[in-house]
Amino acid sequence: MSVLDWIVGVVAMVVPGFGAPEVPVFNGYLEADYVYLAALTPGRIVTMGAEEGEVVRAGQVLVTLEDSVQQSALRAAEAGVRQARANLDNLRTGGRADEIAVIEASLRRAEADRALAAANFARTEGLARQGQVAAAKLDLDRAGLARAEAEVEQLTAQLHVARLPARDAQVLAAEAGLEMAEALAEEARTQVAERQLRAPVTGLLDRRFFDAGEVAAAGVPILSVFQPERIRVVFYVPSAARAGVRLGEVLQMGCDGCAAGLTARVVKLAIEPQYTPPILYSRDERGRLVFRAEAQVVGAEGLLPGQPVTLWR
Repeated sequence: MSVLDWIVGVVAMVVPGFGAPEVPVFNGYLEADYVYLAALTPGRIVTMGAEEGEVVRAGQVLVTLEDSVQQSALRAAEAGVRQARANLDNLRTGGRADEIAVIEASLRRAEADRALAAANFARTEGLARQGQVAAAKLDLDRAGLARAEAEVEQLTAQLHVARLPARDAQVLAAEAGLEMAEALAEEARTQVAERQLRAPVTGLLDRRFFDAGEVAAAGVPILSVFQPERIRVVFYVPSAARAGVRLGEVLQMGCDGCAAGLTARVVKLAIEPQYTPPILYSRDERGRLVFRAEAQVVGAEGLLPGQPVTLWR
């Protein structure tokens, strides 16, 4: 036994744990997945419904944009729906009652005129047979009777048409017009609703990139939200410890100010190293390789993204 081996043996007996394999410790930081709220169309911000750091609920209105243009478009679209529906109803039911009453009154007058014309013609015809009336008078009364009968026939047909609904093609065209008007109105209502940005998830409002009164462009994030319970740890595993880390493994976790007993379950582990030195993989350089990994924190309430943490078995 060499002197060095003898010294190590003595120290191991005196100092508990001396000579035991070193427990791997992994350093990392907390990270969250952010949900960014942005407007589909540009507009001036009227109100902001929450401050940074506040808890927001799914469906809560967080941003209200000016909607005067969209409201005007909605009113016009709804008026178009009312007009299209009235046109369709009119075609389905035929003429209005007042219009039909006017035609009926005209028909009664025409029938009375026809009766008078028929009486005049009969009288003139009798007198003409006796030679007491000129032939021209007989022809004039015959023409008057024919005109009265034609007017009665015309008004009768007009009344019949007024009482009938429109032809199928006209009704189909009116139905299509109503459907298009309703689609335009629905689109206008959607555009009005889009002027209110609602929280897609329950979480913590992290940042506000705009304030009330400012103009936000389409697609540009106005604020960001993250879910505290979904915070994860991003850490790096040295090359020497890579083979010992397994997906699904639960590691102990600690950080400054964190509660005791926190754990994190490994959910991602890179196959290839994230950082490599610009030299060959010699025995001396392999220790510089690290592998990126992620672990889902169990019970992450109160933790914030960016906090440095330490993981160990």
